[in-house]
Amino acid sequence: RGYLDNITAIGPRTVGSPENEVLAVNYLLEQIQAIERESTDAHKISVDIQRPTGSFSIDFLGGFTSYYANITNVIVKLEPRNGAEHAVLSNCHFDSVPNTPGASDDAVSCAVMLEILNTLSKSSEPLQHAVIFLFNGAEENILQASHGFITQHEWAKSIRAFINLEAAGVGGKELVFQTGPENPWLVQAYVVAAKHPFASVVAQEIFQSGIIPADTDFRIYRDFGNVPGIDLAFIENGYIYHTEYDTSDRILTDSIQRAGDNILGVLKYLATSDKLAKSFEYRHGNVVFFDVLGLFVLAYPARVGTIMNYITAAIAFLYLSKKVLQPKTRAIHNLKKFFTAFGVTLISWVSTLVTVLIVAVFISVIGRSLSWYTHFYVSVFLYGTAAAANLVLVHTLAKKFFLKNMNEQYLGDIFFDASLMIWSIALAVVTQMGLCSAFICTLWVAFPLLAKLMIHKEFSQKGATVKFVMMYMLGMFVPYLYMMYLSWTVFEMFTPIMGRSGSEILPDVVLAGFIVVITMILSSYFINFIYLVKSTKTTLITLTAVFVVTLILVCSGIFFPYSSDAANPKPKRVFLQHTSRRFHDVDGNVVKSDSGIWINGFDYNGISHITPHVPEINDTIRTACEEHAPFCGLPWILPVHFMFRLVKNWYLPAPEIFPRSPIHFKVLSKELMPWNSVRLSFEVSGPSHMSLYVRPHEGSALSTWSLGDGIPVASLGGDYFVFYSHGLQATPWHFWVELTAPEKHSDGIVSLAIAAHYFFGEDQKSPQLYALLERFPNWTFSSGWSCTYDLFVF
Repeated sequence: RGYLDNITAIGPRTVGSPENEVLAVNYLLEQIQAIERESTDAHKISVDIQRPTGSFSIDFLGGFTSYYANITNVIVKLEPRNGAEHAVLSNCHFDSVPNTPGASDDAVSCAVMLEILNTLSKSSEPLQHAVIFLFNGAEENILQASHGFITQHEWAKSIRAFINLEAAGVGGKELVFQTGPENPWLVQAYVVAAKHPFASVVAQEIFQSGIIPADTDFRIYRDFGNVPGIDLAFIENGYIYHTEYDTSDRILTDSIQRAGDNILGVLKYLATSDKLAKSFEYRHGNVVFFDVLGLFVLAYPARVGTIMNYITAAIAFLYLSKKVLQPKTRAIHNLKKFFTAFGVTLISWVSTLVTVLIVAVFISVIGRSLSWYTHFYVSVFLYGTAAAANLVLVHTLAKKFFLKNMNEQYLGDIFFDASLMIWSIALAVVTQMGLCSAFICTLWVAFPLLAKLMIHKEFSQKGATVKFVMMYMLGMFVPYLYMMYLSWTVFEMFTPIMGRSGSEILPDVVLAGFIVVITMILSSYFINFIYLVKSTKTTLITLTAVFVVTLILVCSGIFFPYSSDAANPKPKRVFLQHTSRRFHDVDGNVVKSDSGIWINGFDYNGISHITPHVPEINDTIRTACEEHAPFCGLPWILPVHFMFRLVKNWYLPAPEIFPRSPIHFKVLSKELMPWNSVRLSFEVSGPSHMSLYVRPHEGSALSTWSLGDGIPVASLGGDYFVFYSHGLQATPWHFWVELTAPEKHSDGIVSLAIAAHYFFGEDQKSPQLYALLERFPNWTFSSGWSCTYDLFVF
């Protein structure tokens, strides 16, 4: 706890700032030296400070290339007295995003690692392998420091596995959301050694599908180091992740204790495991793993899961075919009814999805998006009741008009079988797709089928008895409980993400879709009760009434999306960049220049809620796209342009800014190369963060450059994006680009723009930016900085 408070007390730790490069590093070194003095003779401790320079391309956020110079890693190796050949790595990062204290992301993980280093170094029993603690100083710059370590440091070669400690929220339990690739023995290590497990292969498959706009150092170790590992992250309260509210007092001591117990257990286990030395021998196969209510983890090889899944599906299909096709005389009649039930169920699902999504789109269009962001229950009352009412209505109508004069018992039975059939098909399909999450479908086939077989006798007697209902509920208990637990975890992760997923995604549609799917899943084996009860009128009226009342309240705007509540803030995220831009033509003359404060709201609502407080930020100052310039001539810090439409950002005219340390951009040479290509060499010096944007003109192509692995990676939309950063000091940045060009090119062959970002120090905020930020309402988190933008044509 003391470690955490001291690291966050330094303030925001942006790469390149004295806070990150000097104060945080010195603090870590002092603590490590204190630990070293207290350590026992069983261990040897070595400390190294690495300041790597390097470059790589990554397909995250639409694809871009990263270049870093002189950034900082603090590395500690704890090994047995006589050394060790193999090592396990533990990774945290001490840098933070600008304007935030970064307690959860990721100071708390560094605090936990210091504490673990302390504990391990004091124990009298030697470890079998080395443990390397990497305190990395540039993760928020999109994973640069981990790349510098794994590709350049001499200790990196000995690493056989790693544990990465991250955050996507503040406090709570830390979730294992990625493992591997393959290497089932790592999951096994977590299962055996973690005291308070919380892990899910479902989270892993969601994360690796790329629908969450985030990435971690895990990716760098996997792709550039070929090392398998475990990725853990705090996921609770993502509303304040990357904001000024990410302070140490919001992280509960038991949350830190939990993480410490788990990670110490796993590291100790790995550092004394025979498998670590021969990890490549245990490489094969994926693992299905999930925790049961946080009590213990179930893990088994995916190939075992595949066999179990197919057997379960086969038994279900066998049961269904036997049921429907006997007695032979009624087989045709049974089949007809069975497929009718199957059809009605599918129709009820499709119509529910369509209806609820129409409601969600309507809410978005009238500008009441995210009304559930602060009041979560609103989404359940609005979309949950609509989904349930729709399902009940479709089946009630089917019963009344379509399946009239039939034995209720028989109908209930047939609809149970239809649900079983749907789940069995889903199980076969998901297993065939190779997804480990298929185990959920197995639960929904196996338990209901068991329940059904056990109460088969009850079904044949008339009327649903109390005993029957009790037995039925018991059979459903396991899949229901697990599904509720899983849904809650998914909601806890996804609801906050909707507040930072850009202006393109309709958050209400995403959440409504989730709620519909969960309603369908949870109701799948209770649909048959609609056919067993006399009337559903009361249920329908109640659900509809709740829905209509909620809809009216939401439309009236009574549920304000954001909150500045001190104990539990849910702020709206806004980025403001005070920008001065200059556009040059091919002869080097400035053809256009302007200055303004460029404003981006991070969610679908744009700035509609801010206009009443700051009237000059309104729809008359929408940003215009400079069509001839890469990325519309705007100083994006990351290539997230595809997440924000230009109609959803604003450019407020403001005076020009004159940074004390302006950018210097020089063309060193232009050379004609063989095969009709031109090489342009440049030198740039400027602040710690710069973005380079390249757009080859029509007919030209960017064939190679001195960055990454030499092969240029285009961003979404076809322009090229380079993210540059340096530590405390760095020599000027030299790079070259090579273009193939047509013979005639009067208007140049390439447009190249460079933006300088001032994230800290005296150049960060102009008086105008300061004054504007002061006027923003307290339910916003507004992050502001200054930047310059220059476009050149060559």
